Amino acid sequence: MTRVAAHRGGGALWPENSLLAFQSAIALGSDLIELDVHQSRDGVVIVIHDATVDRTTDGTGAVGSMTAVDRRRLRLRGPDGVLSAERVSTLDEVLAAAAPSHAALLIEVKEPAPGDRYDGIEERVLAAVAAAGMQARATIMAFDPRTIVRVRELAARMRTSFLIEPFTVERAGVRPEVTIDWARAAGATDVGLEQTLVDERVVAAARAASLVLGVWTVNDETAMRRMLALGVDILTTDRPDLARRLIAR
Repeated sequence: MTRVAAHRGGGALWPENSLLAFQSAIALGSDLIELDVHQSRDGVVIVIHDATVDRTTDGTGAVGSMTAVDRRRLRLRGPDGVLSAERVSTLDEVLAAAAPSHAALLIEVKEPAPGDRYDGIEERVLAAVAAAGMQARATIMAFDPRTIVRVRELAARMRTSFLIEPFTVERAGVRPEVTIDWARAAGATDVGLEQTLVDERVVAAARAASLVLGVWTVNDETAMRRMLALGVDILTTDRPDLARRLIAR
């Protein structure tokens, strides 16, 4: 059975990566919530997608140049761009909100700049997950295979997902099913592919490699039906309401 992951908590429905979004997605029956993390200047893991706060809040500047106190002053924008009452959260706050539920978490470790990394972020993410007692319900995701390798060094039993976008496949000049070999080489337990990369060959390769196959970001009904027919393991969407309705039928 395909599981539904609410992308950034359901970014088409609520302010993305907000506590409201995560709590609402859980109440809706989402199997997983997907979130993104950066690191503040004082070493706090912050839940936000971009490396800057410009697009999603009423502030400006790089997340990595701010303190955890700075982020409390920021208000998040909703899907329509209008400011909401929601504030930027820490990973600890999101974990606390999710802990009483049955929802699993997909935690994407982001970069301060392309090819760069936050010093010690993997240790901090794993410590937060462990402190919340949610090791069995969390998967750490990244586009950078170095993050996957580091997580495996620190916590060999933690689930990890290697994320891959079409540009990477096109640049390498390979067929999409080769991405399964890349995920295995990184030591990942899961692979997360942009939806246009996924076909029957990719699904078969993932099954043969015993990898959990996730797809992103699937927002329209036609694409959702295609992914469900292919039998992907995790469907990540900004519209968890629509995905849940389709699966319920």
